[in-house]
Amino acid sequence: MLLAGLFLNSCYGQVDTSSSKQTTIAPKPSPEIIGTPPPQVLNSHPVWDPSLVSQYIRSIFQDSKGNYWFGPAGQSVARYDEKTLKYYSKSEFFLGNNSVGNDYGNSVHAIVEDSNGNIWFGTDYGAVKYDGKTFRSYKEVDGLSNIRVSRKSILIDKAGNIWVGTAGGVFRYDPSADSTGGKSFSLFHLLGPVNIKGIMEDNTGNIWFASQGNGVFRFDGKAIKNFMEKEGLGDNVAGGMIQDKAGNYWFTMKGGICRYDGKTFTEFTTKDGLGGSEVWGMYMEKSGVIWISARGSMTRYDPSIDISNPKAFTVFAEKDGINCCVQSMYQDRSGNMWWGAGAGLYRFDGYRFYQVKQKGPW
Repeated sequence: MLLAGLFLNSCYGQVDTSSSKQTTIAPKPSPEIIGTPPPQVLNSHPVWDPSLVSQYIRSIFQDSKGNYWFGPAGQSVARYDEKTLKYYSKSEFFLGNNSVGNDYGNSVHAIVEDSNGNIWFGTDYGAVKYDGKTFRSYKEVDGLSNIRVSRKSILIDKAGNIWVGTAGGVFRYDPSADSTGGKSFSLFHLLGPVNIKGIMEDNTGNIWFASQGNGVFRFDGKAIKNFMEKEGLGDNVAGGMIQDKAGNYWFTMKGGICRYDGKTFTEFTTKDGLGGSEVWGMYMEKSGVIWISARGSMTRYDPSIDISNPKAFTVFAEKDGINCCVQSMYQDRSGNMWWGAGAGLYRFDGYRFYQVKQKGPW
């Protein structure tokens, strides 16, 4: 994965989480640890702490039952249900294939839940479905001619269709074929073998695809429209995508972020208040607040403040408790924000980020 090298080269600093502004959230009891926590990703890491939920967390998700799922690097998945923190082995997750990947080679980059309660995971070795009892892997034999699923690249749309984005295009799931032993996935030919970095459905049902080198694509149910640098996108390498409450689209790009109002693209960089120029991801809270992760910082954008006002952006860095390598962001059903970073799992108390280890504070 392209970002993995960046994380390895630059994110070794241990975060000082001590502060007079501690969280006021009442901690839950420490869970029972089941299974083997992820191994150290890099042997020379100077601050390896075996009490971390994981050194790197690629994805975070809360299912309809309230369980939290975490995608650690170098492992399969972990599930937290307030009583236990269970680590599933690679053998369990990949149905007996314990030789799958090493270190970064079998990370979980995307987690979603379908209408039947199945949990879907996107990995470097294909898609995996969990029905509550067993895991089922989908690979080349199931129609995924490319099995490298990217971050934020599994989407279950409003109609219940399952889209899987890979380094070799987008595939759609056919439950009928799956149930009869046929090929469960087929290539979305309108798009072709594009290297996908994210999938999103907008408020009107259009499906958007971010790509590595080909800009972004919009599918309206009939045709594909491509937006690239020449249309004003800012850069042809896209990744993070969101649609804000006003209907604007936001994309990460080389050097910053880009807003599209349906007619015009507008770029925002460090000159406008972003905390960093090497932007990795975006996430919007239910309130409409937008978070932008970059090398060395997190930036919070408050849309209630005019974007030309520097106060619209608040930058958080190591002094605020978060390290530079934020790889995943997620808001749970209670409104709590979670971050997976280069030194484990974090939450935010409104003032500072604080670290959540295996024993808490949860």
